[in-house]
Amino acid sequence: MRQYRLLALDLDGTLLNEHGEVSEMNAIWIKHAIDAGVTVCASTGRGFQGAIPIVERLGLDSPMITVNGGEVWSKPHSLHKRTTLDSDKVIRLHEVALKHPDVWFWAYSTEGLFNKDGWTDDPASKVWLKFGYYSEELSLLEEILKEIGVWDGLEITNSSPNNIEVNPQGVSKASGLMELCRLKGLDMSEIVSVGDSLNDIAAIRASGLGVAMGNAQDEVKMVADVITGTNEEDGVAQVIQQYVLRT
Repeated sequence: MRQYRLLALDLDGTLLNEHGEVSEMNAIWIKHAIDAGVTVCASTGRGFQGAIPIVERLGLDSPMITVNGGEVWSKPHSLHKRTTLDSDKVIRLHEVALKHPDVWFWAYSTEGLFNKDGWTDDPASKVWLKFGYYSEELSLLEEILKEIGVWDGLEITNSSPNNIEVNPQGVSKASGLMELCRLKGLDMSEIVSVGDSLNDIAAIRASGLGVAMGNAQDEVKMVADVITGTNEEDGVAQVIQQYVLRT
């Protein structure tokens, strides 16, 4: 039996190159992994609607983790578990965003994506999953982080150095993978997790093999077991060849 039975892949900055594409080499080696009996799982901060085109393009019929673990899918279009972010917290997070007019903000709900260009008139009526801020000015993000970082009930990470992502406390890609382990009869030691940003750290720490991309943030590289190539160097394909399918 293979040491690793599930490969959890972040999408942006990991599986996808800077053009938002899956390289031919990555696609080929993902197919090799599937043919060898390895489950390949998208594990992303994206919402379901943003992740499913990539999953379907690869022909995956496997579990998915979306919105940083807020949703766990037993397979595409089959929701297993959802953890929501209280609407009162979203209202407060939105109020913080409005105090910083140069910062972009967005939030995922079960109805879809709302953002600065299209916010809802009735946020209390929505079922929320995640809230985010984006700015090229890191000092603005630091101000926001200083304010919301002391609130109770939040899990705060990022998916790039230029954003802040907010989930309910305890929700992470690691919690999503632990739920999949319960569902599929796996152990976390049998999982390889690959990522590049702070929202990948919990999964990288908890998995049997935690892999940081060559383009990962320094904090991610510090906690990873190994570092692979960048997302422009088919780093995912390298992981599959060197670790997942190694006999």
